[in-house]
Amino acid sequence: MEPPQHAIGKADEALLAELGYKQEFKRAFTPLEVFGIAFSIIGLLPSIASVLFYAVPNGGPASMVWGWAVTSLFILCVGLSMAELGSAAPTSGGLYFWTHALSSPRCRNLLAWIVGYANTIGTIASVASIDWGCAVQIMAAVSIGSGQTFTATSAQTFGVYVAIVLSHAVICCLGTAVLARLQTVYVVINVCLCFAVIIGLPAATPKANMNSASYALGNFTNLNGWPDGYAFILSFLAPAWTIASFDSSVHISEESSNAATAVPWAIVSAVAIAGILGWAINVSLAFCMGTDVSSLLNSPIGQPMAQIFFNSFGQNGTLALWSFVVLAQYMMGSSMVLASSRQTFAFSRDGALPFSSYLYRMNSFTKTPVNTVWFVAIISIILGMLSFAGSQAINAIFALSVTALYIAYAIPMTARFVFTNDFKPGPFNLGIFSLPIAIIAVSYMLVMDIVFLFPTTPQTDVANMNYTVVVLGGILTLSIMWYYCPVYGGVHWFTGPVPNIGKGSEGSVSSVRESEEKNVNVNVRRGPLEFDTRRIPILVHHQI
Repeated sequence: MEPPQHAIGKADEALLAELGYKQEFKRAFTPLEVFGIAFSIIGLLPSIASVLFYAVPNGGPASMVWGWAVTSLFILCVGLSMAELGSAAPTSGGLYFWTHALSSPRCRNLLAWIVGYANTIGTIASVASIDWGCAVQIMAAVSIGSGQTFTATSAQTFGVYVAIVLSHAVICCLGTAVLARLQTVYVVINVCLCFAVIIGLPAATPKANMNSASYALGNFTNLNGWPDGYAFILSFLAPAWTIASFDSSVHISEESSNAATAVPWAIVSAVAIAGILGWAINVSLAFCMGTDVSSLLNSPIGQPMAQIFFNSFGQNGTLALWSFVVLAQYMMGSSMVLASSRQTFAFSRDGALPFSSYLYRMNSFTKTPVNTVWFVAIISIILGMLSFAGSQAINAIFALSVTALYIAYAIPMTARFVFTNDFKPGPFNLGIFSLPIAIIAVSYMLVMDIVFLFPTTPQTDVANMNYTVVVLGGILTLSIMWYYCPVYGGVHWFTGPVPNIGKGSEGSVSSVRESEEKNVNVNVRRGPLEFDTRRIPILVHHQI
């Protein structure tokens, strides 16, 4: 009898073969490490620090506490729906693969194309926003250390940002086993940071800065000029950006052990734990932030959470704690580059991206897609140049990452129920709750995609407009123009996910299944849509 781990590995490889792909990555991620990458990208404390400037002026403490609670419940529905799809077909292509498989033959190619581009730009924008947040946090630390006499320029912050992105690219070129082991470290640091703030901040805050329960849980401070109800909804961007990019677990599914089970539970547990701990952090901040909300936003430190810490811990204590916040944010960025490079690799594997023949290459030494790592880094640096157009322009990358990803999330969830298909759930199955949860998830994402395109204030100009609609709309418009381009457009050659496994593999797939079923009880089954190698040509040739 062969060891159970070997049988699980063969089962994973067999399932991937049924989806049409050969095993190219090392399956070095354990279930805990699959959870780790989703949870480390969520980041919690450093993520909340990066986007606190969205919640504070749009409702203050009430939005921080109750906006988080409401949004996290909606996001949990999104995570549950995605987990079902991820359990049924765990492949790096994930979202656009599911879209093509579940949609009507009349529109599956176009929808897969849109989802692939939205997911790719969404993950790259996530890299840019995380690393920009890290650069701002580093500059905040310099300001605190200088006695708040230093104020970073856009050029200085951009220089730090470029250095962070390039260092992440170097890290993500390492072997899969090294990247997998790092995720456990990331989880430990993130959890410790959360409890340090939940417990330590109230203990250290002077009584003069402590707020009453009625203020912390009920005060609504609206500084941006929108009606209170709409301002409250705008504050949702903070938790929406924080608890996002959990599809990262899907993108490393071809590197995960027992992916059909590990991936969905990683998504759901990361979202649920982040929702609970994040709410506790916001409650702690609301009680300890004082009542002068404007001073937090206009602080010379340039970072609302850093100013809250400074008011409570003093200079030395804040620098000590803030160094770990920066470290956790830095780790978030490396995990996000890892996930984004895998999505880019999968999309280029199917020939949809420019320079796909160059991007779809596996480094023979590290067994990682080095070319796509550097592609992600370069595009992230280009997005970072928005900083020279003003603070509102660079802040648009936070909204861009959410809106683009929500487009990519919503389409396959919708396709599963509105088109005729033979979807078969994997080990993670919501049963009769699948449809109502999907309706809640898609409705939430639709509303948020509209809301997050609006400017920060009702009165705006070119410098203060929301550039999300420009960047996202421009990229999606160009991608659709390329799709319909005469002669060379994707409409003439793109057929969705392209199998890269030969017909001769079918026998090996069967033998793998037979051998592992005799040795260990592992969840091995036909793919969600009966994706074995005999049916792949049907998917490829179903066109308009």
